[in-house]
Order: sequence, then structure tokens, then C-alpha cells
Amino acid sequence: MVNNYLYLILNLGSLSIPLLYSIFEKKFHFIKYFKYAFLSILAIAIPFLIWDAFFTSAGIWGFNSEYHISLLIFKMPLEEWMFFFCIPYACLFTHEVLKYYVPNFKFTDKVSLWVSIILLVVVGGLLFMNFGKWYSTVNFIFFLVLLMYSMKYHKEELRVYYPSFLVILIPFFIVNGILTGSFIDEPVVWYNNNENLGFRLFTIPFEDIFYAFNLLFSIQLLFNYLKNRSYEE
Repeated sequence: MVNNYLYLILNLGSLSIPLLYSIFEKKFHFIKYFKYAFLSILAIAIPFLIWDAFFTSAGIWGFNSEYHISLLIFKMPLEEWMFFFCIPYACLFTHEVLKYYVPNFKFTDKVSLWVSIILLVVVGGLLFMNFGKWYSTVNFIFFLVLLMYSMKYHKEELRVYYPSFLVILIPFFIVNGILTGSFIDEPVVWYNNNENLGFRLFTIPFEDIFYAFNLLFSIQLLFNYLKNRSYEE
């Protein structure tokens, strides 16, 4: 019976510390940006949830009923909907804390440019070789478009976000590792390997790293826009 709450516990556990810190820490006091954080997360969550629902319906991925409560919305458990709010808030908070307390934690222009170029070449090659596999194809196209757009219009944010994302990947590997079957008998979220590269980092599909970047960096860019606009008003 306890297993049924695993996905819920992962969501709430990921959210709890950043949310409490946002409220009670008075120096950084991230809660003052809660409106912009919520609007950014909601706006990006909508297309990602549509994507999620389509892939779930198509059998590209699915959910193990042993590890979530019985409430389903468009064949997705409630916890999957919560995921798109709890995890992004925690990651947005992490990046903003790093920017505030470690302002020089960023790549140089040259390093950021080379990382971006390497990513474009590698992901472009993977897309070409695996075009037609749904998860790989959609994920990599989204990533390439987002990265090229950001290289043109958001170079500075890429410099800052790349190292933050490396930090974010630490809890990502823990939470997503559990969701994909690490440390437990069966995965919470299963994947149809005919629709991805079939290559995993521990139990995590390789594409999940780019999926995470697509989701989180899109939210970050929108959050930056809303926050900066508020300063101008």
C-alpha cells in the first residue's frame, strides 16, 4: 500500500525544501517572485502535458499503477500532473539561488559557445540517425530549436544556466532514477524502447536529459522575461 504513494512522495519531497526556504529565508526571499514562477511553470506545463498525454495514449510511455494513486486524468496519474509543477519549481529555485549567492558561477563566452556547438552537432546527428522514433525525434527537434533560439537571443542566460543545469542533474538522477526503476522492483514510469535510442544512463533514458533541459530552460526564459518586465513597469 505504501508503494502507491511513492510518486506522490517524490513530488512533495522535491518541492518541500525549496518552497519552505522560499517562504522563510529573508535575505533571498524567493517567494516574492512566486507569481512569475507560477505563471512561467503553468504556461510551459500546458504544452508539455499535452505532449505527455499524447505519448501516454500512444503507448510511448506509461505508468505503473503499483506506485501511484488511482486518480487518472487523460490516462495519466495525478502525480504526473504534479510533476510539471513540483520539479520545475525546485529547479527554478535552485538556479535562482545559485545566481544570487554565486554570481560568478557561469561559463565563459567561449566555453558556452563551444558547448552549444558540440550539443548542436551531437544532437543533430542523433536526430538524423534516429528520425521517426517518437521520443527521440520530438525531444531532439525541440532541443535544437530551443538551443539555436537561445544562442541568438539569450547567450548570457545560456552561460549562466549551463553550470546550474549540471547541478540540477544531481537530484535529477536521483528522482528520475527512482521513477525509471533504480532502487525499486519495477519502474514507476516505463518507456517503449522502440521509440527512443534504447540507451540508458543507469535506468534513465538518454533523451530524458534533453527533455529536462527543454522543460526547465523554457520555464527559466519565461520567468526571466516576466521578472524583468516587472522591473521596467
